[in-house]
Amino acid sequence: MTASAFQANPEELHVTTGATVWLTGLPSAGKTTIAYELAGRLREEGHLVEVLDGDEIREFISAGLGFSREDRHTNVQRIGFVSELLARNGVKVLVPVIAPYADSREAVRKRHQEGGTAYLEVHVATPVEVCSVRDVKGLYAKQAAGELSGLTGVDDPYEEPESPDLRIESQDQTVQESAASVYALLSERGLA
Repeated sequence: MTASAFQANPEELHVTTGATVWLTGLPSAGKTTIAYELAGRLREEGHLVEVLDGDEIREFISAGLGFSREDRHTNVQRIGFVSELLARNGVKVLVPVIAPYADSREAVRKRHQEGGTAYLEVHVATPVEVCSVRDVKGLYAKQAAGELSGLTGVDDPYEEPESPDLRIESQDQTVQESAASVYALLSERGLA
């Protein structure tokens, strides 16, 4: 074989600077929608991208966990482990997960810092009044009807990030504008 046989095909080259972008906020805040919009843009530019959707993680990795504070913490730590592993290996990991407790999010940030892995926290700060109208999964309606308890931001706590890397008011902009603001943050940090 010649040396040229080992050269990479330019069409197969990828941008391999990994990072975790953790999008936290209330149910129906727009986290997942923003994550998938951003993922599309990053993929078009050649980035390796994974979206770790909170609902999918609960179904496949955290099946059996409930919604107690301890179970929520365990769920967030599992997601944090997987996201750091992927990011450390060159993947842009977009994590649209409520993660209601500040100490759980801080533990994930610390895991990334210890590994020297880029981590950005984005607070999708949509007010509960807007989220309850959007009610993408019908959770607010179920809670109002007494069919559901422990809804984050209504009858279960949500500790807003005190100093996120970015705060998005999704009710005041389009999905594309929200995704563009996260992309701008990645660019500013040398990650896009």
